[in-house]
Amino acid sequence: MWVHHHWIFVLVKKYDHLLCYLNGLLLLFVTFIPFPTALLAEYLLYPDAGIAANIYTGIFLAISLSFDMLWRHASIFLLENKAIPDKKEAAIEITKHYRFGPPLYLLAFGMSFISEPLSLAMCLLLALFFALHGWPFRETL
Repeated sequence: MWVHHHWIFVLVKKYDHLLCYLNGLLLLFVTFIPFPTALLAEYLLYPDAGIAANIYTGIFLAISLSFDMLWRHASIFLLENKAIPDKKEAAIEITKHYRFGPPLYLLAFGMSFISEPLSLAMCLLLALFFALHGWPFRETL
């Protein structure tokens, strides 16, 4: 998550009040991750594992939506600024990359009501996907 956050803000040189609040919202959700992780670890082998999985996948859905809102707002400055054409290409790449996050994390969240192991596996695979910047689908993004 830090890498993606850095990926965004290394490009952003201009910001406004809303961007600061969207960044704060994202960071709030990120700092919350240890709680659902500990909850999941505690209840994974018990009947209440579904609730823990719902909370765990829900936080990642919230983070994904926050990243998406943050990026959509930050990209306005990049795509409208004609003075930095090299950053425009990177902005387009990130936009293509981030289109997968919210719907796939929503699917993982929905899956947590049906199968905890499958929803957790989806979160793990999504983390790997984003860590690898969309590889192996990078050329088709």
